[in-house]
Order: sequence, then C-alpha cells, then structure tokens
Amino acid sequence: MRIDVISLFPEFVAQCAAFGVVGRAQERALLALHGWNPRDYATGGYRKVDDRPFGGGPGMVMMIEPLQACLQAVRDADPQPAPVIYLSPQGAPLTQAKARQLAALPRLVLLCGRYEGVDERFVAAAVDEELSIGDYVLSGGELAAAVLVDAVTRLQEGALNDAESAAQDSFEGPDGLLDCPHYTHPREHALGEVPAILRSGNHAAIARWRRMQALGRTWLRRPELLDEAALSAADRRLLEEFRQGLQADPAPAQENPSKP
Repeated sequence: MRIDVISLFPEFVAQCAAFGVVGRAQERALLALHGWNPRDYATGGYRKVDDRPFGGGPGMVMMIEPLQACLQAVRDADPQPAPVIYLSPQGAPLTQAKARQLAALPRLVLLCGRYEGVDERFVAAAVDEELSIGDYVLSGGELAAAVLVDAVTRLQEGALNDAESAAQDSFEGPDGLLDCPHYTHPREHALGEVPAILRSGNHAAIARWRRMQALGRTWLRRPELLDEAALSAADRRLLEEFRQGLQADPAPAQENPSKP
C-alpha cells in the first residue's frame, strides 16, 4: 500500500510511522509512506502557505495554490488513482469498518490541515472524504494522519506476526464488540489471580467465557454497540449470565459508575 501525506510537518508523520507494526510493515515493503510539504511548492521569497481569513477573525487559513501544486506533484509521482482524505474535526468518525475499507485500497492521499484549516474551495474541489478521529480539536491533522496510517497498515496482510491478532481486536468481527480482558504471567500476583477458567485447558469453555466477557464489557462501556450488533439467542443468554454475575458480585460494575 502507498500512502502520501500532504503536511507542513511531514516528518512528524514519518517519525510516528517508524516504530512498531508500521515500521516493520515498511521494512517488509508492505507500506510505502511519502511525505509532501506544500511549502516546497509555494512561490515568492517567503514561500507563503497561509493567509488571513476573509470576513475577519483569528488565525490563518491554508492557501489554495501551494496545495494545488503539491497535490499535482503527488499525482505525478504515481499514476494510480487515490482518494484524497482530509483529516478534519468536521469529518465523519474514523471507525474500524472504515479502516478496513481504506486498507483494501492500493493508495491513499492524506491532507493535514493547520491553523484554522484549509480554504474551503480547495476542499470542495480536491477532497474526496473528510475523516475525524474524535470530537476534539488538535493543532493540526498530523496526529490524526498517523492514527489513520497505523489503523490501515496493521490490516495489511503480513503486517502482524499473528494474523489472528487483528481478527480478535475490539470492533472487529461481524458484531463489532469490544475485546475481552486478557491476562499473562505471573499466575498469582498481589493485584489478583488469573481467572481459573483461562488455566483450565478447556478451549470450548475458554471461548465461551471470552465471548461472555466481550458482551459484558461492551454492555458496560459501549452499550450503543450492542444496539447495532446482531446478537444470537446464545449471545443474549451469555449477556444475561454476565449481568447476573454482576448482581452477585457488583464490584466490576464500577467500570461504568454512571450506569444505573
């Protein structure tokens, strides 16, 4: 997969992508990441890339011409088509389903805004989609671009050492539930013991427990996800069993103190 990032700080995204799964994906030639700075395509002695907004107000707005020239250079560098995605707090939420959709594409172009954003005329003419990583405002789109790069790269075949890791993540699978809790050594610790069922060697019982925990954790923390999930009758029985367990031992309910 090839990802081109248009940013006034392209080295920021490159540094974020140099480690862990994304860094290994680049080493394995599963990802080609290219940074492009609009300032390199600005004219004039100061290579100006922003100006005051019409109508007044604080801040600066990224200008059309440097962005146009930069985007044209991106397209000239590789003829294969690619959607232009603008990382913006006004965009649609980035979800795991969207990450899977984008991960299937051969190429993406990510546009990172700065200051008060990008001239709306360029957005209307050149951007195919706006995406947001949350309902908050960052200083620029670089962090959001790094998040998107990570989300789509780890879904590339061969990026993870164990392909099952991605399949078992939160929001994965047909129902999009949260993941179940996980434990490792030591078996006993001052903070508690590993649940006995995980040490039983009974794989069917372990799978059932993990499914119940995933259902219960989703109910406690993100109940709206259950409204969207197509739960089977067996799932509903497991969820009811989880709820009854909380009534017998209410301590875990503190995960969501606001829930009655």
